Amino acid sequence: MSLGLLLSGGMDSVALAYWKRPAFAYTVDYGQLAADGEIRAAAAVCEQLAITHRVLRADCRKLGTGDLVGTAPSPLAPVPEWWPFRNQLIITLAGAKAITDKVTELMIGTIRTDGQHADGRVDFIKEISKLMSLQEGGIRVAAPAIDVSAVELMRISSVPLAILAWSHSCHVSALACGVCRGCTKHAATMTELGYGDY
Repeated sequence: MSLGLLLSGGMDSVALAYWKRPAFAYTVDYGQLAADGEIRAAAAVCEQLAITHRVLRADCRKLGTGDLVGTAPSPLAPVPEWWPFRNQLIITLAGAKAITDKVTELMIGTIRTDGQHADGRVDFIKEISKLMSLQEGGIRVAAPAIDVSAVELMRISSVPLAILAWSHSCHVSALACGVCRGCTKHAATMTELGYGDY
């Protein structure tokens, strides 16, 4: 089995990269404001862990809403950073490249609190995996951390600070803004882990 990982560069996917050591990692620039920061973080982690890193670009910003593109959230948005069909979009894009790498399982960094939106729930992961596996290449989708919190994932993975410090969780900028939901989650997780002054 050849493992691939959707590596956004955020702390959850960075912890998964350290824990699962996939052969390939895919970072997708789909038009989000933080793309450059995510790519920079993911590239650094892949270099440290000797993971082959693929950067995919598809400008879909006209399809986005909310914090990730700097617009008002959609009336449908359960959280300010919600982007319609985002996980489905990036899984599809990464899957199209992963086939050429002969990846059989594509992991995503979904954790328990991502269940606030439909594409962060167990049933979504099961159905998108079924859909992907029905197509040529037979790729399965997995979310190994879907039942745990961010802090629990950091502890389960044993990701060291030297790797975790590369992560970029900001939703609105290539540099951490310090106030968006991504930045506040990052800070709260680091504080709970005892890294508040890193």
